[in-house]
Amino acid sequence: MNVNPQPQIYISLYDALKKAILTRSLEPGSKLPPSRILAKDLAISRSTVLKAIDLLLVERYIESVKGSGYYILSPKDKKLRLNFTLKDKKGSYPSLSDKGKAFSQNMDWSGESAEKGVAFRPGLPPLDIFPVQLWKKLIGDYWRHVTPSELSYSNTIGLQCLRENLANYLRVYRDIDCDPDQIIVTSGSLHSLYLVSNVLLETHDEVVVENPTYPMAHALFKSLGAKICASDVDDQGLSIQNISCQSPKFVYTTPSSQYPTGIKMSMERRKELLKWASEKETFIVEDDYNHEFSNWERPIGSLFGMDQQERVIYLGTFNKLIHPSMRLGYMIVPHYLFDAVVALYQQSSRFVSRQNQKAMSTFIEKDHLNKHLRNVIDVSNERKEVFMHHFRKVLGRYFHLDTSNPGLHLIAHITKEGLIDVQLEKMLLDHNILVHALSKYYVHHNGENGLVMGFCCVNPKQIKESINKMERVISHLLG
Repeated sequence: MNVNPQPQIYISLYDALKKAILTRSLEPGSKLPPSRILAKDLAISRSTVLKAIDLLLVERYIESVKGSGYYILSPKDKKLRLNFTLKDKKGSYPSLSDKGKAFSQNMDWSGESAEKGVAFRPGLPPLDIFPVQLWKKLIGDYWRHVTPSELSYSNTIGLQCLRENLANYLRVYRDIDCDPDQIIVTSGSLHSLYLVSNVLLETHDEVVVENPTYPMAHALFKSLGAKICASDVDDQGLSIQNISCQSPKFVYTTPSSQYPTGIKMSMERRKELLKWASEKETFIVEDDYNHEFSNWERPIGSLFGMDQQERVIYLGTFNKLIHPSMRLGYMIVPHYLFDAVVALYQQSSRFVSRQNQKAMSTFIEKDHLNKHLRNVIDVSNERKEVFMHHFRKVLGRYFHLDTSNPGLHLIAHITKEGLIDVQLEKMLLDHNILVHALSKYYVHHNGENGLVMGFCCVNPKQIKESINKMERVISHLLG
């Protein structure tokens, strides 16, 4: 019987059982009634009972004995944790701004903490092959030669050496010809997007996004009070004909590898989008988060490289190419916006770590980045094959795996009745498997039900172990 845990009921059952254990109404060593008996007696679903039992197991109030059942553990070493609010004796506080409330309400993205592990988090490269010793040497070289003046405040837009090496790298690997003085170094694509959005957007201004789109970008636009116009994606990318708004401030798009579908925007569609932006007198924000992975074998030029009117704001990042803790990204900004973006940057986060900038500059200049990316792509392709084969073998009866995405993740569409991606995302996270519900990527939900999964952030052995664990979780969920 496909029954999902009933909301809040399992929490109440968990609290009641915990209280009985702490007060010794349930004696240490005694056996807990079978889940089916508890479910029948309480007139609730068995999956609800099992969810409460899982929480008790995690917190070591009970133990599982294979082939026998669940037994009560002694509570003598357990500390009762109570959450309560002390009476406020200092009076009330000012209310949050509308923007503050909006940012709080729009933060609904699971798995940001590293404590939950990395399998199968989308957007992560193979972290275990990063040349740590080489990077340590580059950082060490920086500190061996650092001068006192370099310990002071740094240029907001980034070190000149990094921006020049970035311009050379972009010219060679992405066919982008830009002035190094147009490049602003940031902590990543979302940071870049935050700066651009705050410079351009007033409340109720229109923003065009792809449907589906990157949820963190969608949340940012909502928090800033923008009116979001979502346009569906077809097999050529963002559909121009479906854009309904009249005066958008900008279009946010991922043309080299649409996120999360992986669709590459056709050359014809790119020309149409640039023409449309010109007619609407608006900007295009091109998020090229995944260029090397999606364009390694069949490269296609960027919108920025095709732009003749300085309408494209180009975002790039090293966090998805190397590792997220790097916190290094960049953007190429049209001259019209440059001063405003820099002013906002100076008055907020100031600048990115100088030592990381210097190390990355040398990493690019000495061709280490090129060598590492080749290694990353080889390892990613190998792990993709392992993931696809084992996933289909173990979970093929629950999902249809779409293998067309050239990036670092795959989409598994749910085919089994009774499985809902949002619920499955939460349950898998409880078991330290991090996936993203496909439905969360859609601004306008159209019945999409699936999982977005990164496949290359763990080695082949861990891939198989995690997929096997997924099967056990799903089997348990379906009863």
